[in-house]
Amino acid sequence: MENIQGKTIIITGASSGIGKATATKLAENGAQLVLAARNETKLQELTNELAKKFKIKAIYKVTDVTQESDIKDLVNFTITNFHKIDVLFNNAGLMPVSLLRDGKSNEWERMIDVNLKGALYGIKYVLPIMEKQHNGHIITTDSVAGHFVGAGSAVYSGTKFAMRTIMEGLRVEEVGNGIKSTLISPGHSQTGLASTISDKKLKADVLKSEQETGLKAEDVANAVIYAINTPDNVGINEVILRSTNQRDY
Repeated sequence: MENIQGKTIIITGASSGIGKATATKLAENGAQLVLAARNETKLQELTNELAKKFKIKAIYKVTDVTQESDIKDLVNFTITNFHKIDVLFNNAGLMPVSLLRDGKSNEWERMIDVNLKGALYGIKYVLPIMEKQHNGHIITTDSVAGHFVGAGSAVYSGTKFAMRTIMEGLRVEEVGNGIKSTLISPGHSQTGLASTISDKKLKADVLKSEQETGLKAEDVANAVIYAINTPDNVGINEVILRSTNQRDY
C-alpha cells in the first residue's frame, strides 16, 4: 500500500489485541513502527519479530499513557530515531465496566486517565510536530459505546463519548493544516479488554459475547489500515464497525 510504505507510526497499547494486530499489518506494508505499552517483554518480542519478518525499522518504548511525561518521552524518542511522525494511533484503553451503584470510583478514575487523558497527552505532543510538518494523522480507538449507553457502561461510554467530541474538535481546528483525524469505533471485539472487568457477572457476559460472535482484532486493524492508506486529500473521520452476528445497538 503506497500511502503506508515508509511512514513513521506510533502505536500505544501495542503489545496485544488491536494494537498488536495493527502493528503486524502496518509492518507487512512497510511502515516504520514505534511500539508503546507497559509490558516490556511483549513489546520486545513483537518488535523483534516484526523487524525480522518484514525487514522494517521497528523500535519500542515502555510507556504508561496515564503519565504525561511518558508520552512526551515517547514522542521525543520517535523524533530522535526517525525525525518525523506521520501517524499517532492512540489505542491504549481500559473497559472495567460496572454498575454506577457499585461506586467503583478507582476504576472510573483509571478509565478517565487511560481512555481520555492518555489520548489527550498524545495529541498534545504530536500536534506541534505535525503542524510544523504540514501533515500528519491522529487516530484514536473509540467504541460503539461512544454512541449508546448500556447497563454497566455509563462511565466507559462517558470516556468514549468524550473522545468523539475531542476528535471532532481536532478535525475542525486542523482543517487546512494537512492533519487528519480518525475515530475507530468497534463493537464487541476479541481484544482482551474484558479482562479488566471486576464485576464477575458483567465479565462473564462480555467474554461470552466477544468469544462467540465478536470482531477479531484483525478486523479492527483493517479499518485502521484503510484510514491511513487514503490519499492525502481524503479524511476518514470516523469508522464504526460491528460483527454481523451481534447486536451492538
